[in-house]
Amino acid sequence: METEEKAIVERLEAATTQLERTLNGLEERHVSLSGEVDKISATVEQSRRETELAEKLTAAERELAELKASAAPAVLNPLRRTVPAATSEMLAKHGIGDGPVDVRTLDAALAGLSLEQRIAVKSQLLRAGSIA
Repeated sequence: METEEKAIVERLEAATTQLERTLNGLEERHVSLSGEVDKISATVEQSRRETELAEKLTAAERELAELKASAAPAVLNPLRRTVPAATSEMLAKHGIGDGPVDVRTLDAALAGLSLEQRIAVKSQLLRAGSIA
């Protein structure tokens, strides 16, 4: 029995040694695979195309601002008259024609209309720039 026990003990020692080697190999692999990632940094350089597009955007914004600035006086231009035809006909019946309209003359011409209608006509004339 002693020889059988010695053989079993030797086999267990051999298995233990083999398991230790395998465990050391796995630990080495784990360390190499789970290494820490160093800080990654990069600088982004603008390409020539991006620079051109940025310049075009700046130019377009500048042009838009200039157009907005030049359009503001055009809205207030008193020579532009866009009044509905019915309003023009009603004013023509009362002798009010082309050119700026005097407020007192306009009030006299609108006397027969309701308050809402007078407000509507005056707002149309204001938008058209016809009220002096």
